[in-house]
Amino acid sequence: MIAIAKPYLTADEAQCAYDTILTGWVTQGPRVQEFEEKFASYTGAKYAVALSNCTTALHLAMIVADVKAGDEVICPSMSYVATANCIMYVGATPVFAEVNEHFNLDVSDVEKRITSKTKAILLVHQIGMPADIAAFKQLCEKHKLLLIEDAACAAGSAYQGQKIGSHSDLVCFSFHPRKVITTGDGGMVTTNREAFYKRLKLLRQHAMSVNDRERHHSTKIIFEDHLEVGYNYRMTDIQASVGIKQLEKLDFIIEERRKIAKRYNAAFSNIKGVKVQEEKEGYFTNYQSYTLLFDATSKATRNQFMELMLEKGISTRRGIMTSHRESAYKTTHSDLSLPLTEYYSDNSVVIPLFYPMSDQEIETVITTVRSILE
Repeated sequence: MIAIAKPYLTADEAQCAYDTILTGWVTQGPRVQEFEEKFASYTGAKYAVALSNCTTALHLAMIVADVKAGDEVICPSMSYVATANCIMYVGATPVFAEVNEHFNLDVSDVEKRITSKTKAILLVHQIGMPADIAAFKQLCEKHKLLLIEDAACAAGSAYQGQKIGSHSDLVCFSFHPRKVITTGDGGMVTTNREAFYKRLKLLRQHAMSVNDRERHHSTKIIFEDHLEVGYNYRMTDIQASVGIKQLEKLDFIIEERRKIAKRYNAAFSNIKGVKVQEEKEGYFTNYQSYTLLFDATSKATRNQFMELMLEKGISTRRGIMTSHRESAYKTTHSDLSLPLTEYYSDNSVVIPLFYPMSDQEIETVITTVRSILE
């Protein structure tokens, strides 16, 4: 079976974790700080705060952005459900908007959904393809809204020559094994606002007035205070040590993923009824996932294609889910109509792309896709 994705982990990462374990400092500590500093430098952001996963990153982003009960946050339904869930965590209401052919929010549809209750726009860089950040920043400035980026899939992607992570005040990343780099699980928030940075660091560790490292290195007795209701959203030093090594490899991994995507594009671009991913000028994707979009003229339906690929030993996944059709949101959004979102979700499929895929695996995927659809 050719897997849909695999993390690129080697003896390098194992050695880093081993070395960290032997230091005796395995929870949040010096390795986390090092990872944060290097990730901020890589993205071009002033600050970065490491967290236990991207969902906790999104949750804290909502809190520091002062999103609360009675507020509305506009986001795509075509995204993993965590995007909408983080809005619900703070008692606010997710307002789902339409997406474009790149599976990212459509700015004109978003503007139609802005009300007096709208507090922020949660922009997702879906499957690693950057959304039009400039257009949304302009929209947020016009309506005095905060722009928050869900960059779970977008580590290493770039927009108008700048890495994702430096454009907005709150940008959230994931290091889940399905992402381009991984820490087993983990997340990061980048920000250019010092106030956000300080509060994010406070909230992730039960809002303790003094962190563990400060107490450990102090020459005097220190008693901590808990300044508000906080959370245990910390990353461990073991994870961070793996993340540091993964970050060193990120550009190389993306380069290799893009080579595979280029081969896919060349092989699939002329198949009737199928559309491949395309980058617009000024957009740079890490190809966190590779999708094919089917239309009515394709030789097989999306579901038929998935069944036939499985029979040939090749994993696929359905297109990006739609939150408004999940059981958790059906009741509250039963009258919502998002025809483009539903069309793109129901007619797209993710095929294997990861590094290292062997030449044989790549050719097997290409040959099988073409044999089914041509």
